[in-house]
Amino acid sequence: MELNIHNIKGEITDRKVTLNDSIFGIEPNEHVIWLDVKHYRANQRQGTHKTKQRNEVKGSTRKIIRQKGSGGARRGDIKSPLLVGGGRAFGPKPKDYGFKLNKKEKALARKSAFSIKAKNDAILVIEDFELETPKTKSMVEMANNLKLANKKLLLVLPNQNKNVYLSARNLNNVEIITASDLNTYKILDCASLVLTESSIAVINETFKVGGEG
Repeated sequence: MELNIHNIKGEITDRKVTLNDSIFGIEPNEHVIWLDVKHYRANQRQGTHKTKQRNEVKGSTRKIIRQKGSGGARRGDIKSPLLVGGGRAFGPKPKDYGFKLNKKEKALARKSAFSIKAKNDAILVIEDFELETPKTKSMVEMANNLKLANKKLLLVLPNQNKNVYLSARNLNNVEIITASDLNTYKILDCASLVLTESSIAVINETFKVGGEG
């Protein structure tokens, strides 16, 4: 699959790039996509929710009323879950929501996500660029030039670039990520996937033959 290379002014250059069909042209596997997105979102959960049970609530253990003869329900101590201020029965406990997902399944999910974006013409390739100073205006101008101003875009860089990151930090519809940190959720969560030339080489290296990344 061949795509034109744009510059940050939005102009089409006289060069093209070929995207590897084994990464950007496979038949998407929706099940592994679902698994990988579920895996990512599960790992984002802190799992620190906690309520106090009966044995953890502070209060007297004196029996409130006699066992029989009151005409009401039997009452133990003031910490009963049935009383206001008592412990909570079957409340949430700290929990790890993560689960194991095989490397080959993760790789297939990312390839499937790339292929969906390619099929929907949602991938744009731009020249490598540098920003001398952090400037939000520069990032806004680039998005306008590429006609992506009103779309949620994911800009993929070959490595960390502080000036580019700081320039996009205040923009709600622009997210910066390195090629090595790409995951299925991030790929699918954007309207347009913007790849720099050098980031494509990193992606190809990640999914090199014999290694599933």
